[in-house]
Amino acid sequence: MSKVTCTIIYDGQPLTGAADEPLIDFLDAHDIDLPHVCYHPSLGPLQTCDTCWVEVDGELKRGCTLRSADGLTVSSQEQRARAAREEGMDRLLGKHELYCSVCEHNTGDCTLHNTVASMDIPIQRYKFRRKPYEKDDSGPFYTYDPDQCILCGRCVEACQNVEVNETLSIDYSMENPRVLWDGGMSINDSSCVDCGHCVTVCPCNALLEKTMQPDAGPFTAMPQDLKRPMIEIVKRLEETIGAPPITGLSNMDMYWRQPEIKRTKTVCTYCGVGCAFEMWTRDRHILKVQPVAAAPANGISTCVKGKFAWDFVNSEKRLTMPLIRDNGRFREASWDEALDKVAKGLLHARDTYGADSVGFIGSSKASNEEAYLTQKIARLIIGTNSVDNSSRYCQNPATKGLFRTVGYGGDAGSIEDLEKAEVVVIVGSNTAENHPVIASRIKAAKKRRGQKLIVVDPRKHEMAERADIFLRPNISTDLIWASALSRYMFEHGYADLTFLDQHVNQVEAYRQSLEPFTLAFAEEKTGISRQALIDTAEMIGTAQSVCLVWAMGITQHSHGADISTALSNLLLVTGNYGKPGTGGYPMRGHNNVQGASDFGCLRNMYPGYEKVTDDDARARWAKAWGVDKEQLSDKIGEGNFLMVQSAQQDRIKAMYVIGEETAFADADSHNVHTAFEELDFMVVQDMFLSRTAEFADVVLPGCPSVEKDGTFVNTERRIQRFHEVMAPLGDSRPDWAILTELAARMGHDWGYTHPSQIMAECARIAPMFAGVTYERLEGWKSLQWPVAADGTDTPLLYTDGFPTEDGKATLFPLEWKEPDEEADDEYDLMLDNGRMLEHFQGTNQSGRTAEIWHQTPYGFIEVSPQLAAERGIEEGTWVRLTSRRDSVEMPAVITDRVDGKTLFVPIHHGKIGINALTGEHHDPDVHTPAYKETAVKLEVLDRERHAPPLPAHNFRFGRRTPTDGVPVEVKWMRQEYVEPPAHQPRPEKL
Repeated sequence: MSKVTCTIIYDGQPLTGAADEPLIDFLDAHDIDLPHVCYHPSLGPLQTCDTCWVEVDGELKRGCTLRSADGLTVSSQEQRARAAREEGMDRLLGKHELYCSVCEHNTGDCTLHNTVASMDIPIQRYKFRRKPYEKDDSGPFYTYDPDQCILCGRCVEACQNVEVNETLSIDYSMENPRVLWDGGMSINDSSCVDCGHCVTVCPCNALLEKTMQPDAGPFTAMPQDLKRPMIEIVKRLEETIGAPPITGLSNMDMYWRQPEIKRTKTVCTYCGVGCAFEMWTRDRHILKVQPVAAAPANGISTCVKGKFAWDFVNSEKRLTMPLIRDNGRFREASWDEALDKVAKGLLHARDTYGADSVGFIGSSKASNEEAYLTQKIARLIIGTNSVDNSSRYCQNPATKGLFRTVGYGGDAGSIEDLEKAEVVVIVGSNTAENHPVIASRIKAAKKRRGQKLIVVDPRKHEMAERADIFLRPNISTDLIWASALSRYMFEHGYADLTFLDQHVNQVEAYRQSLEPFTLAFAEEKTGISRQALIDTAEMIGTAQSVCLVWAMGITQHSHGADISTALSNLLLVTGNYGKPGTGGYPMRGHNNVQGASDFGCLRNMYPGYEKVTDDDARARWAKAWGVDKEQLSDKIGEGNFLMVQSAQQDRIKAMYVIGEETAFADADSHNVHTAFEELDFMVVQDMFLSRTAEFADVVLPGCPSVEKDGTFVNTERRIQRFHEVMAPLGDSRPDWAILTELAARMGHDWGYTHPSQIMAECARIAPMFAGVTYERLEGWKSLQWPVAADGTDTPLLYTDGFPTEDGKATLFPLEWKEPDEEADDEYDLMLDNGRMLEHFQGTNQSGRTAEIWHQTPYGFIEVSPQLAAERGIEEGTWVRLTSRRDSVEMPAVITDRVDGKTLFVPIHHGKIGINALTGEHHDPDVHTPAYKETAVKLEVLDRERHAPPLPAHNFRFGRRTPTDGVPVEVKWMRQEYVEPPAHQPRPEKL
């Protein structure tokens, strides 16, 4: 739909552009800079800085409040407007000690400096006065300097209404206003989650990354006892010669710094949100991560890991040379020796025991192109479909449920649809900690636009605390309540019968299958009250648009595929597919777990989800690869869970594992380790000597994403490019280059010299990616699959029907099945597990940042207050958990996040090893282990109590201070405030 245009008159000149745009952005599109400091395109008009005054119809207006409209006439050059802008800037400088040439932030990104320079301020009218506060450097990642703070409120708006962590505020009624954390706590002792939003939007150096201090510029690293006198001298000099020479020097300094600082667009390597940002580096030093408004998935948002947890890139423990095991010990080897050994080992296993004796596990953290090459080597060179990725542990049940019902194994729409929905239902997803940037969008929609939120989870996490309805079902009973709600919709007139008649098959058969799922049965089995079920059904049934979000709390059960199917069924019954603000959204855990599956690291699918059993698809892939179709196996391979079992049973002889911590992440870790020891030959390709790599015969040093080019697919099916920020460390190599060279040593010289060639090959063969090219992904552009040959992508699925033979979806009848493992008299507790905000998986990446451990230095078990009182457990009490497989010992945290006889353990702490307790019982359809179905017994140990496992400074103990944003009206109502261009005697007070 084309945008409405308009023409405005600005300083007598007609300008044509988009209508209803903020005036500042409208002018910027015409290369006109209206001075401003507090305005940010992602935050809107805060009206605090008073530097953007213009005249409209003879009246002074703040330019940030105006929007383009036909006939709008604006003058910026009238004397009153110019004087008002200069007065506004003078007031800012009265609050900010301007010493740009020795300031770490004078890198071209300082809004205040750039605005001062563009306005050509002749002299600082108001003398800078120090504020009665010390610089706060208590936080692990950034500092706050009140003497530099101009009280613009950008940080507050970002924290309150973009991140919606609601930690920061400004009290303009204080005698000396400042930014406050939880109303007056230090950064370290507050509810701050270190997302970095505040630092990203700060227009000066009041909030600054510690990685930028002190060596961001040629003069910034000098000791404070030298820097301070220099500042004082320059400030006194300024009073005699005026500001322009000093500003000129700072401009020179800014331009001196520019060539040294490299800014590279990349995509985050942690969760599946797909945050894109610039990474600022000087040589190998990562100065900072800087999000931009144009980033398609996240805008200016980040989380603690994406913003700050990059120390792993330069870790001294990075692998930089290939390793070969000799006599039980690793030694360094050349690439020639290592690759020759790998090629011979894999071919020997194939030729001696058959193609299916070799298994490949591709990486959910590597690129799409690298996933494509992994499955190409497996299928074309070895001849097996036994290739998989970590989606087997998390994503596959959701994918199966979507394939059964609507046809595509991915999110139905975009993050924007989650924002648009009238109701969002979150099931089994700790979104605020596992996908924090998406959680922020939902929190903002609820806070600012009244979106309704339903959360269903056995654990009361942040999203549950914020929910309009919070349901706490018994573990593994989600299929029951979801099916009961579907039945309720039919019985109470909320089923979208028109949609069902036109777009859905098996409606009647499905409706009949709901007969057992009465509200009474649901109440009995789930523990959710009848009234709560009715309230939930009414909220969903009366809504015009519903999105349903789920994650591993649903998929990691013995019937996770069925539960996922039940959730998708509910959406179909209510007509919540194919229109904005609707659909199913299984949150992807790793940064490229979606892409690893999309590009063929699946036991039954070629890239683009074409079945290996489909003769036509097999023939097309064989032709494209230059072989007869008989050379490609039509037998469904084994996934990683089955590969490990087959290795233990001596059916799989060789395995190639890329960037996956299988020894840590797979269920029943004792059996996994035994299986790896049974292998004749094992290759691990990784950045670190991981727990998995310890079992290898050859270890190949791969690279993180910042040391190569490629593409990722995020949870919303969005394909984005990332770029090489710095060269590979030591003699490590990009995974695509390693795989290309390995293929050549096995007789297949594909000759790829850049990942773009790999993507081009895949796009020529797989219809789903037909229009994907690197050119179409330049800059901040992205594409959401499926992508037509002309480059048209699909942000919202199912608008023109479903990808089935008749274009219809399917309601899939289900039966309730008891979970494979439940509590009994001996193992009387159920153990839940999951991720935390601070860490990621086995901490091979996040754990290399010391400041991350500052928040959560220990592993622990969460125990409910009820159970703690019953068993005599206190904070830090050591307990032993014993499952039907093994025991682990850990200290307790007492919290109402868990309830009754349900426990929770974070998965990240390797020494504790949660997977010593989990079992091999799994979903029979997709072979995902039932990690969430672990029955345990608990024994209190007679041991000195541990220090509080969650330190007192952990953000979970903070007290948020929700506000509507920046209370600029309070500032205006103060007696001292006068509107520019009138002068204000003590500007630092406001």
